[in-house]
Amino acid sequence: MDLTYTPEEEAFRARLREWLAKALPELPARPDPLDWPGRRAYDLGWQRRLYDAGYGSLHWDASPTQRLIFLEETELAGAPYVGANFVGLLHAGPTIAAEGTDEQRARWLPPILRGEAVWCQGFSEPDAGSDLASLRTRAVRDGDHYVITGQKTWTSHAEIADWCELLVRTDPAAPRHRGISWLAMPMDTPGITVRPLRTLAGPAEFAEVFLDEVRVPVANRVGAEHDGWRVTMVTLSFERGTAFVGEVVACRRTLGRLARTARANGRWDDPVLRRRLGRLNAEFTALWRLIQWNVGAAGAAGGVPGAGGSVFKLRYSQARQELYDTAAEVLGAPGALDADQEWTAARLSSLSYTIAAGTSQIQRDIIAERLLGLPKGR
Repeated sequence: MDLTYTPEEEAFRARLREWLAKALPELPARPDPLDWPGRRAYDLGWQRRLYDAGYGSLHWDASPTQRLIFLEETELAGAPYVGANFVGLLHAGPTIAAEGTDEQRARWLPPILRGEAVWCQGFSEPDAGSDLASLRTRAVRDGDHYVITGQKTWTSHAEIADWCELLVRTDPAAPRHRGISWLAMPMDTPGITVRPLRTLAGPAEFAEVFLDEVRVPVANRVGAEHDGWRVTMVTLSFERGTAFVGEVVACRRTLGRLARTARANGRWDDPVLRRRLGRLNAEFTALWRLIQWNVGAAGAAGGVPGAGGSVFKLRYSQARQELYDTAAEVLGAPGALDADQEWTAARLSSLSYTIAAGTSQIQRDIIAERLLGLPKGR
């Protein structure tokens, strides 16, 4: 597979760099990390700037390679991350673009792209962790609506969201994977209770969501009734295949900073530490090449990432944890105990990566069954 860029793609990169150089100095100060209403306003404002400049739709209305270039260049320039727009731009939006009707795309995608709507993800449940297909939230058909009762947890950005991509069980008698539907739920619907969950790193970016006879129109279903598991696999393909692109670039920058710090504080003299830094450099270089390969494969497959995203997710989760373990070694005990350090929050966050977006155990199952053709466990 050719991993080089065409002249047209390099021209796109140059235009984007020029625009970023002009736009970033004009941004207001970033809000406090604990101020989620402020962060919502800031993130939506940045998305509006991207939209007005013609870059708002790159997350799905562009080639996979253009998306890759966009994510790489915005991270290298220090541009704001998608933040509160994470689910809408990287999960729900691409899923609706791939699986929604013309009416659904026209209804939900423009507000996401213009920075007018925040989405959250209502997949996980207290009793359905890695085994997502065992979810119990029920949706009973009542005319033109579903009546939904249940509970979700680890619901990203629920307290500031306008919409939720929601998985529900619409046929409890069907085999587990065949009785699920994918719905778009307005978060201001009566019967929804949101309780924020504060993480070890500080911000409450997740929440519990309780659903008490919440009525959602049948027209808000993406895909056929009971076909939600297949639609969910599309969502998770985007989550595992392309959503971490900017984070790989950030990790490579962090690795460079650690090497410079080690040279400055004398820890570079430790040959074992130097080998760890060198191996991590090779690891993240290989991960970047894997991203390019997955993006090329997605382009050939119509834009939806395949099971190769699980290979990336599995190794990236571990590499990120190893990176911040090494950071603790470079900085030493005083730095490791300073919770105000930006890298410290990132290290605490890295602990969740072998769980988030599908546990490492689940990724191994996917790789074994879908890529290697091994039989399913009994």
